[in-house]
Amino acid sequence: MSNVVSSAASVVANRGAITACVILAVIMQALDTTIANVALPYIQGSVSASADQINWVLTSYIVAAAIMTPPSGFLAAKFGRKRVLLVAIFGFVAASVLCGLAQSLPQIVGFRLLQGFFGAALVPLSQGILLDIYSVEERGSAMALFGVSVMVGPVLGPVIGGWLTDNISWRWVFYINVPIGILAFMGISVFVKETKIDAQAKLDWFGFGMLSLAIASLQLFLDRGQQLDWFSSSEIVVEAMVCAAAFYLLLVHTFTAEKSFINPRLFLDQNFTVSMIFIFVIGVTYLASLALMTPYLQSLMGYPVITAGIVMGPRGLGTMVCMFLVGRLIGKVDTRILIFLGLAITAWAMYDMMGWTPDVSQWTIVYVGFIQGAGLGFLFVPLTTIAFATLPAHMRGDGTGLYNLSRNIGSSVGIAVVSALLVENVQRNHADIVSYVTPFNHAFHAKAAAGLDPTTVAGASALDSIITLQSTIIAYVDDFKLLMIMSLAVMPLLFVLRKPAKAPAVDHSVAME
Repeated sequence: MSNVVSSAASVVANRGAITACVILAVIMQALDTTIANVALPYIQGSVSASADQINWVLTSYIVAAAIMTPPSGFLAAKFGRKRVLLVAIFGFVAASVLCGLAQSLPQIVGFRLLQGFFGAALVPLSQGILLDIYSVEERGSAMALFGVSVMVGPVLGPVIGGWLTDNISWRWVFYINVPIGILAFMGISVFVKETKIDAQAKLDWFGFGMLSLAIASLQLFLDRGQQLDWFSSSEIVVEAMVCAAAFYLLLVHTFTAEKSFINPRLFLDQNFTVSMIFIFVIGVTYLASLALMTPYLQSLMGYPVITAGIVMGPRGLGTMVCMFLVGRLIGKVDTRILIFLGLAITAWAMYDMMGWTPDVSQWTIVYVGFIQGAGLGFLFVPLTTIAFATLPAHMRGDGTGLYNLSRNIGSSVGIAVVSALLVENVQRNHADIVSYVTPFNHAFHAKAAAGLDPTTVAGASALDSIITLQSTIIAYVDDFKLLMIMSLAVMPLLFVLRKPAKAPAVDHSVAME
């Protein structure tokens, strides 16, 4: 008994060091979701890849990370959470070095697969450690720190990646993981205690295989659909059929097998199930809006990559400030009210962005980005807290894996959908506007002297450029409107969330078992 008490006391005493170490591991993984994006043109030239082929550098990482996120709970139970986390950090850093050394496209794609494979466990296992070492009352602040590392990473990624690429080399977007990984590895080795190992734990290979197949085919379907004109391509049809069949078999297996890969009892927890829907939508709206803003600032407004990153930086600052604020409000204010405020603020930011043009000022971009980031700050912490508030401790490992998988899939779906709609709507809007550009439209008679005569080659070319610009602006407005509607559409689910009863302080010895 005295050993358990002393172990628990040790965990409490080292809680700050443990938190810092696991946050470093999460930041390392979160940065890599976007840091390589701005370096893609440079990587493409180095490995002699086409524009279509170079996208596999991003796709391979996302697919591997999505597939390996759910089994993180099983691996922790089978081999010990600390051991799995250390292997994941070591493997992630090693794969990062190999990515930086890659000389060909197959090499860098293969090493990115390894990066995603090892990095998948970093976020759910780190989240599980924080949930265990903090009491219920303190989890709001702990999840604020965790949320900052998860959500600010994608914002800082393009800024850091752009600076490293411009000033040193694209290879350093991977090498930067080495010092971060070494610090995290050493800290976790010293301060984190090993969990109890279940030698009898077994992996449901059929369930894992069907989930992996469904995720991989869905990701390929989303990534390549726009390039291959969706269902006009036989490849896309096959990927859609494989995804649907694998998902159906997974569902049937989950609810009929004696011990399935995904624990169906997780879905009996009402708060956890609803929170998975919320975090899916947050994944869609947050990273999809980031994916839209980068080309908006660089292509439409002509911002250099560094300037675009700096202008988008306050979004992360808004997230950070509000996460720490909300962390202190958890337990004092109804969690559902905080989530409502987050959704409302996010919807308002999207509404404001619907009125943007390339003439919008930098100040407007900065303060609206800050407000959107603040909305995320009001969402992530209370949502994570309420998702696991009523979930039994022994189910948290599986729960964190599934919860983060939902966020990752939401991000992938969101980016793919808004990108596809952007291209499609630009073409549709262009066709609609062009229908009014005729010699019989008297509005152009006065413009002829300004070089916009549609009956001349030069005038038609100038008009086409203007129409393309206006079509693109309208397409962005349509995407922002969609994200606003999604934020508002999930608000009724707040009535389904149950306010958790005040729970006793967590037993810190759980981290030692």
